[in-house]
Amino acid sequence: MDPKLFPKDFLWGASTASHQVEGGTVNQWSEWELAHATELARTAAKRLSWLPNWRHVRTAAQEPENYVSGKAVDHYHRYEEDFDLLKDLHMNSFRFSIEWSRIQPKEGAWNAEAIRHYHRYIQALKKRHIEPILTIWHWTMPTWFAEKGGFEKTANLADFDCFVKKVAEEYGDDVRYVITLNEPNVYASFSYLTGEWPPQIKKPLTFFHVYHNLAKAHRRAYAILKQAHPRLQIGVAMNMANSQPKTTRNPFSVLFAYGSSYFWNRWFLNRIRKQQDFIGVNYYQTNYYHGFATRNPTTPVNDLGWYMEPEGILSVLTQIQAHYKKPVIITENGLADSKDRYRRWWLEQTLIAIQKAITQGVDVKGYLHWSLLDNFEWSYGWWPKFGLIAVDRDNGMKREMRPSTRWFGSFLGKLQTIQKRSE
Repeated sequence: MDPKLFPKDFLWGASTASHQVEGGTVNQWSEWELAHATELARTAAKRLSWLPNWRHVRTAAQEPENYVSGKAVDHYHRYEEDFDLLKDLHMNSFRFSIEWSRIQPKEGAWNAEAIRHYHRYIQALKKRHIEPILTIWHWTMPTWFAEKGGFEKTANLADFDCFVKKVAEEYGDDVRYVITLNEPNVYASFSYLTGEWPPQIKKPLTFFHVYHNLAKAHRRAYAILKQAHPRLQIGVAMNMANSQPKTTRNPFSVLFAYGSSYFWNRWFLNRIRKQQDFIGVNYYQTNYYHGFATRNPTTPVNDLGWYMEPEGILSVLTQIQAHYKKPVIITENGLADSKDRYRRWWLEQTLIAIQKAITQGVDVKGYLHWSLLDNFEWSYGWWPKFGLIAVDRDNGMKREMRPSTRWFGSFLGKLQTIQKRSE
């Protein structure tokens, strides 16, 4: 890598989501966890025994407590400690989400203390010269909103508008970057197509309706935010896969890889094309298609069984440049790797790919690793370890940097030194 290829104002950081790290949240997802933890534990072997590391995770995966977020990693109370770790890693940015259910626990009622908490939270970042990158919605919602049908009903978008207006009013002066929605493609698919997540509906027509409503929600949020604070840089964070044909000699493989790339990566972005200042990219996977089925290599894979091809992000970035010509922030990128065998390799190959993208004209503004902390990984629970920082939840929530993380922090420190010398 050539350090000089990274701009001096490049955003180096990590990402989290409120429900996954804060602890003590009460929303539609926490209610679902409590109702389904026993079932998820009972069916774990049926769902997960194909994993190459099943024998290492089966004990945790078969415990109901694994599927309850509970106290999480207590980031809600220990955020200053966690921000100090960001500084130790020479990071200058941090992505987080506002927990809607905290600041509006009941319809029409705002929680003043929760609102003040996020003011203190943002100021703690700025005091450390860390750029706050605020996500408005990262999949969780108040129970009252879910009971009304959530994003299934277009009329309910007025409730989301109200939340967005409150966020703009309270925090718009203190941030520059706002992400309205996190991975609307993933949420709509797993909640309304495969039925794995709450509300566990398997109806294609409902899926399309929710997906359309999320696009509307973003466009309306963009207008609200821009009217209140025109200087804000606003985008979405899209899960984007590198879809490739296993062989170009099979026309069905080529066709399906293209169709998958279009529908997964670009369908939503095309509908908000005029309402985005940057594109947030969450990249985890490359998928190879043989006909209409995926045929990925069997190694290397992460702890969730996902085939790992970190350099595949280059193809995603160049496609974004070709279709949208917008600045890009890599808002999530990482791997479940409890033994820390692959994380340094993943980071190195990813950063090399980002540099190649920059040399090819892609306006990459930043890289945010997922995640800063070991976190609650939705329907998988606690056993997948994505964190740069390991958290021992059985030993006082003790934080500890993984070896790959120390390497990454050292790299960023050297990068900063080189850039200062060149000024």
